[in-house]
Amino acid sequence: MTQSESAVTQSRHAALGLTDEQAIEMYKLMNTARKYDERCLLLQRAGKIKFHVSGIGQEAAQVGAAFALDRDQDYYLPYYRDYAFVLSVGMTLRELMLCIFSKADDPNSGGRQMPGHFGSKRLRIVTGSSPVTTQVPHAVGFALAAKMKKKDFVSFVTFGDGSSNQGDFHEGANFAGVHKLPVIFMCENNHYAISVPLHKQVSGKIADRALGYGFPGIAVDGNDPLEIYRVMKEARLRAASGEGPTLVEAVMYRLSPHSTSDEDMAYRTKEEVDAHRDKDGIPKFKQYLIDCGIWNEEKEAAMLQEIKTALDDATAFGDKAPFPEPEDILKHVYADDSQGEGGR
Repeated sequence: MTQSESAVTQSRHAALGLTDEQAIEMYKLMNTARKYDERCLLLQRAGKIKFHVSGIGQEAAQVGAAFALDRDQDYYLPYYRDYAFVLSVGMTLRELMLCIFSKADDPNSGGRQMPGHFGSKRLRIVTGSSPVTTQVPHAVGFALAAKMKKKDFVSFVTFGDGSSNQGDFHEGANFAGVHKLPVIFMCENNHYAISVPLHKQVSGKIADRALGYGFPGIAVDGNDPLEIYRVMKEARLRAASGEGPTLVEAVMYRLSPHSTSDEDMAYRTKEEVDAHRDKDGIPKFKQYLIDCGIWNEEKEAAMLQEIKTALDDATAFGDKAPFPEPEDILKHVYADDSQGEGGR
């Protein structure tokens, strides 16, 4: 790399308004999510947990998006691979472990939903459900509420490439476009709808679908957190200023199987996976930070040890926490009428 090329590289995050500390925090969150994911795979193989849906390969886009949003007021409707995203907006490793172990204190659902069905009133993460894509019209509903109540928040929703074919996506996009609602749609295009490759389930480009609903659609390298940050920042400004929604197609690749119940080598090859592994956003961003002169192998080793310590603590915490009681199944199903008239 020449001196001039190095200078350009060093200025990328600064030109976007990010400090060195923020760029490093982005990298640490990407790694934290990756190590959490890898730990869950080991826990499942060891019989400690029942099931895990992986997000390996999708961390860069999730972190870049989170940093571009207003983490004090925006509402989030993530889908089940978004560990890096929920960590970036304030969820802790202990909370994620309570979820994966299905424990009573799991903040998402009290241990009653599948892992990855995030929900946190504290963090304005709207509870997700098992049917895919239902979060899209819900996000549009939150955006409609923001417009009707003249609130400043924006709603942000993520979904996969397979979900972009569902009616929920198209109905939500159409309604948001008609009413110019403050919502950002981010499709995490990881090339597979479980076992169905992109070329067998999507005709044309996902980003182009936004044009039919009257708002911009942008395809972005999902392995580049800074480019995701830039595009998302512009999308949020559009939404907050009343210009309506944006569809961001983050193009990436799912490096791991769909879930721990999946044998991915039945529908793709090791050579294909390895080719995409070379494009992984985490090592690329590490090299970027090194080129900027703000990261080195000593800091890398210290970070990895810090993450391991936090993961060990969270794993033990989740493992030892109490399970829900059988009668807890009725919690939140019926209104609390202990004070009469619906608990008022």
